[in-house]
Amino acid sequence: MQVRWTSAAAEDLESIANYLFEKTPESAARLIREIYNVPSTLKSFPKRGRVGKKEGTRELLMPSLPYVIVYQVMGDTVDTVHIVRILHSSQDWPR
Repeated sequence: MQVRWTSAAAEDLESIANYLFEKTPESAARLIREIYNVPSTLKSFPKRGRVGKKEGTRELLMPSLPYVIVYQVMGDTVDTVHIVRILHSSQDWPR
């Protein structure tokens, strides 16, 4: 099982990192690592998240942080998970 990030998800993570380093520099690195590492749990349990708001997606909630990891499970044998977006839970999704 592979976990791959789309460019949109990588840009989301970069934007979140910029915001966190500006607002909470003392804990930003730890929070970014947590956000980055959570999708690795999908390697073992790709359907762990709830059915997504956008067709064909699933959403993994982060109970300790207000972020939603939007992803797609690809392949008939569920061999790849694509991280599509990392969104703040207050964001209007999908558009």
